[in-house]
Amino acid sequence: MSIKIGIPRALLFHKYSTLWITFFEELGANVIVSEETNKRILNEGTNNSVDEACIPVKLFHGHVLSLKDKVDYIFIPRIVGLHKGEYICPKFSGLPEMIKYSLKDLPKIIDTEINFIKSIEKLNDTVQSIGRYVTNDNKKIMYAWEKAYENYKMDNLRLNEKFLDINLSNNKKIMVMGHPYNLYDRYMNMSAIDKIKSKGLNVVTPEMIDSVTINENSKKYKGKIFWAFARKLIGTTMYLIEKNNIDGVIYISSFGCGIDSVVGETVERIIRRESNIPYMLLTLDEHSGEAGVNTRLEAFIDMIKWREKDENNISAHG
Repeated sequence: MSIKIGIPRALLFHKYSTLWITFFEELGANVIVSEETNKRILNEGTNNSVDEACIPVKLFHGHVLSLKDKVDYIFIPRIVGLHKGEYICPKFSGLPEMIKYSLKDLPKIIDTEINFIKSIEKLNDTVQSIGRYVTNDNKKIMYAWEKAYENYKMDNLRLNEKFLDINLSNNKKIMVMGHPYNLYDRYMNMSAIDKIKSKGLNVVTPEMIDSVTINENSKKYKGKIFWAFARKLIGTTMYLIEKNNIDGVIYISSFGCGIDSVVGETVERIIRRESNIPYMLLTLDEHSGEAGVNTRLEAFIDMIKWREKDENNISAHG
């Protein structure tokens, strides 16, 4: 019988899902991803995590609990670094301990450290370490990793191509920014992206901009960038301002997220200083009401539809 590997549908799953799922499936494991976020998962996560945790971390707890009796292992890697000289939120390196001490009677946890800053040899060692939970065949493990990485790159390429298609459209375009787990968890953001699209607007996300473009444009920012997440959003912002092909920006943030408070303010400051693109910050937590979110989205979209490109009298910032 195949080993069952559980992957919580939360946090960095929304960035690396193809990479992780393909890797374990190529090794012969039965991958079980937790269900889409729902009220039960949110409630269980909130009840079993510390009050100070942000909503994405609370949701992660809920997703882990939903896998509890279904798998042999739960994949909760210890993410330490993504880019040299830049930091990520410390919750990613402490997540395995947070889960172990908050939730009881869990299956075994795969908590191998992942650090993309280290050499390729160290990365290969990490891949081998994770793969051995399923098989001891080193060649099979490396083949699975190569296949997973290739699929991951193809996914990113398809997103880049989607952006090119959107650019050819005459419909108004809104850039929706934020951590991937804030953008792509429909329950958490109350289907914000779907609601924008339903109004006849195109949606662009930072994942649609290729990494080379983001890296080159982030260098135009004169300040020091400490967070890997910040580099991506600042690079995207600088690129959009230069191209002047976006009609509005919505930044989706988690209440209590320190990184969001810094990065969001930086992005807003750049937009206000360098352009007249309308900007709105949408901050969410477990108490956010859908009616209030809908009202703000509808008002922002209406303003964009009514606003002339050369507005002089109406504020462009919500």
